[in-house]
Amino acid sequence: MARIVGIDYGTKRSGIAVTDELQLIASGLTTVETPKLLDFLVNYCSTENVEVIVVGEPKRHNNEASESESAILAFLLRLEKAMPEMPIKRVDERFTSKIAFQTMIDSGLKKKQRQNKSLIDEISATLILQSYLQTK
Repeated sequence: MARIVGIDYGTKRSGIAVTDELQLIASGLTTVETPKLLDFLVNYCSTENVEVIVVGEPKRHNNEASESESAILAFLLRLEKAMPEMPIKRVDERFTSKIAFQTMIDSGLKKKQRQNKSLIDEISATLILQSYLQTK
């Protein structure tokens, strides 16, 4: 089997998570500055066996797309051009940042560590990917 990559897309930086090759566990991989995200993914997918890329779909409480969706759609067009053979799936990412922050509290991270926005993005990507695995 191949890995699955999960992305919590942000305007400044994006969290990235991956599964193991058996697609059982989602784990945080890294956080990448968003302008470098496409290059990172192309490079990662050329060195690792990746089956699909899962990208969070931010929605409002009323189920409408959030304001960041237009930036994500523009990125997805560039991603599809760079890797036309790679399937891309979307997953509702409502509340992942809040859940990620609560996860940091529950795991005993100190306040200074919880202020690390890159870690929140990475945990959010892991939650997005885990959600995809549960529905798969």
